[in-house]
Amino acid sequence: MRVTTAFNRLLRLVGVNVTDVVFGVDTVVVTVRLRRTKLVCPLCDYSTHTRYDTRPVPSRWRHLDLGSWRLVVKADLRRLSCPEHGQRVEGVPFARHRARFTGDFESLVAWLATKMDKAAIQRLVRVDWDTVGRIIERVVVDELDPRRLDDLFEIGVDEISWKKHHNYLTLVANHRTGKIVWGHEGKNAKTFDRFFDELGEARSAQITAVSMDMGPAFAKSVRKKGHAPQAVICYDPFHVVKLATDALENVRRAHWRQLWDLNDKTAARKFKGARWALLKNPEDLTDTQDATLTRIRRSGGKLWRAYQRKEELRAIFAGDLNNQEVADMLDRWCARVQRSRLEPFVKAGRTIRQHRGGILAAIRLGINNGRIEGLNNQVRLIIRRAYGFHSPQAALALVMLTCGPIELNLPHEQT
Repeated sequence: MRVTTAFNRLLRLVGVNVTDVVFGVDTVVVTVRLRRTKLVCPLCDYSTHTRYDTRPVPSRWRHLDLGSWRLVVKADLRRLSCPEHGQRVEGVPFARHRARFTGDFESLVAWLATKMDKAAIQRLVRVDWDTVGRIIERVVVDELDPRRLDDLFEIGVDEISWKKHHNYLTLVANHRTGKIVWGHEGKNAKTFDRFFDELGEARSAQITAVSMDMGPAFAKSVRKKGHAPQAVICYDPFHVVKLATDALENVRRAHWRQLWDLNDKTAARKFKGARWALLKNPEDLTDTQDATLTRIRRSGGKLWRAYQRKEELRAIFAGDLNNQEVADMLDRWCARVQRSRLEPFVKAGRTIRQHRGGILAAIRLGINNGRIEGLNNQVRLIIRRAYGFHSPQAALALVMLTCGPIELNLPHEQT
């Protein structure tokens, strides 16, 4: 009697009364009855006093565990005839439509999914792997801010791999909030077209700047009529420096292959460890890497010249130059690499000249993909922690749950 009274006090806040409590070996079954007399459609606001019929079997929901006991909530539900959705089982205030778990249970699982891998969640709350994924998708659909696409002015777009063999997600972030507001499978112009189709012409016309990498697909989509041709395209300085970093890596590989072809195997093996000494920032080098870089500097040649060009470009975007100085130094750098006889850097210089306007616009407006890259690092961590996804929808749901405009609260934090 005391247990029933305690449950009544707790559950009265969500509009139900406890009618029975049964303790099993490892499960506690709490039978409840809805206090309201009206039937409410689970998919809309329609309510009625007229029922269609009553379900022949009670509905059951898994609730938060009581120590080692599973807690199951059971209720007899009625069905109603909704003008829009037809015959439906009435909605309950403590669980989502078609869910077999209470809202508190799903809130806990969703919060845990942002902190640990699914295998750990599976062991902790005793549900299977696929159930965790379905709970995440339901929480995202229910809790994702419906106004996330309103008041978009500066956005960033980037793609990220969610699975091997060229499986990508395109993610769009709001620079002002630092949140991912949209995502879809793929990484081409048609994928980004979906974003503008969902955004609509009125909201697309409000966009003033779009930051992206220097691939042609996203820029092509932005420039289409009805999308955001008025927006300034900003090419992120991070990707500009990455061009020089990739060019340096190509020079390094060519030098290593040359040593190997000359049958200088010992020198080739020693040189192979020089990769990170060349690619890392000088201030981040270890003692061993610093010594390796010193040997490369003493030997000179193409590799050292390539390293100097990379560091010169990185210094241009260090943030201590004004807009005009950046423009002048960038033009001077492009002219220098054209005469360097380093083919990867000649190609990088041509690419930078083609995208000069967007690069300088990013400097002028102070917009770059640094925040987007930070979000991408979180996404990569999520994907590694999940040990693989079976579908892009599952991957995107967890990405939006962690990096999207969703405010997750544990059950005891909810009002």
